[in-house]
Amino acid sequence: MFDTMKQLFKPTNKDLRKRILFTIFALAIFKIGTGIRVPGTESIVSDLAATELFNAFAGGGFKNFSIFALGVMPYITASILVSLLQMDLVPYLAELKHDGYAGRQKINQITRYIGIAFAFIQGYLMAYAFIGTDANPIQYMETSIILTAGTAFLLWLGDQITQKGIGNGISLIIMAGIISTMPVMFVDAFNTLVTANGNLFIGIMSFSVFVLFYLAIIVGVIFIQQAERRVPIQYANKTMSAYGGKQTYIPFRLNSAGVIPVIFASAVMTIPATLSQFIKNENVDLFITKYLGYDTTVGFIIFVTLIFVLSYFYTIMTINPKELGEDLQKSGGYIPGIRPGTETNTYIKKMLTRITTIGALFLVAIAGIPIIVSNFTSLPSNVRVGGTGLLIVVGVALETYKQIESSLVSRNYKGGFKS
Repeated sequence: MFDTMKQLFKPTNKDLRKRILFTIFALAIFKIGTGIRVPGTESIVSDLAATELFNAFAGGGFKNFSIFALGVMPYITASILVSLLQMDLVPYLAELKHDGYAGRQKINQITRYIGIAFAFIQGYLMAYAFIGTDANPIQYMETSIILTAGTAFLLWLGDQITQKGIGNGISLIIMAGIISTMPVMFVDAFNTLVTANGNLFIGIMSFSVFVLFYLAIIVGVIFIQQAERRVPIQYANKTMSAYGGKQTYIPFRLNSAGVIPVIFASAVMTIPATLSQFIKNENVDLFITKYLGYDTTVGFIIFVTLIFVLSYFYTIMTINPKELGEDLQKSGGYIPGIRPGTETNTYIKKMLTRITTIGALFLVAIAGIPIIVSNFTSLPSNVRVGGTGLLIVVGVALETYKQIESSLVSRNYKGGFKS
């Protein structure tokens, strides 16, 4: 890492530094926007049942009812929906999936249109929940248009980061939103564990344990994110020497589904609470509070079950064992000791099932730790020990670092080749 930083400041890498500075500047614009409230709502106090996860995605702008209150969550929801529809549910999307770069571009365009539509719908519902029934439809429409424009601007900003900056723009905006809420989280944890504690020594020890536990979770997340199962591949009529003595293999990540199952499960769990804002029925509110909240036993079981099931579903959706086996057979490759065809498909499916079980248990643990900690400690709800946010931050940070490192290696290689 230190070598990478040293190379980054070399005169020959000036353009790369400009890309990094552009990325930081764009993320600063996002953070400034999270502090600008929607016009006409400055005196409104939020009572919306918003999860800390979504508020973190929006950099704290969700509860502040800022112009970026929706963040890029509508786009993420649209991405998940389009990914599901590509599983032969919509033939047109399934065909685009196999059309290479042009198909991916078209799918991305469709996803953005759906994301903007979701943003408008969510913006209207959010305006109704924040402003209340005293406003007229014109006010709801104006507010929803402003929130939709905020999401559209963030999508554009994300594209600018991807093209002119470094890393994936949308992912970096989400990461920036989560990181921006972390200082407040640690301050609140310090005030709860140290300042409000009668015994200063015990308070400092408790806060130290909190920080160490947090660091341990980060190390665990990095390990799981980097872990992969490498399946060796042999090609017909080609020996190991044909590849310079290097073994060819297919890497299967332990957590192939990433954070999608947790995000989708969180979105499903927030639907009842959001609807209760419009139904305004005491019996409905009592039922949701008693059985569908994260801090209830039934709600927690439903939440972790959704994550577990969605982990399998999304992994099989992104890595189709049958298609992978057919592609491998077409290229003349095979897994040593496994016959091509049905036997290869079965082997890949069993292997995916085993590693997905571990990955799903990991996601359940990461998503469940903050809920368990908040139920058994006096820490505020915004203090998250681990959680999805940390998983996203570590994952995006690793990918961005790899991209910077890869760019530096490529430049050094070209420079060495020219000389």
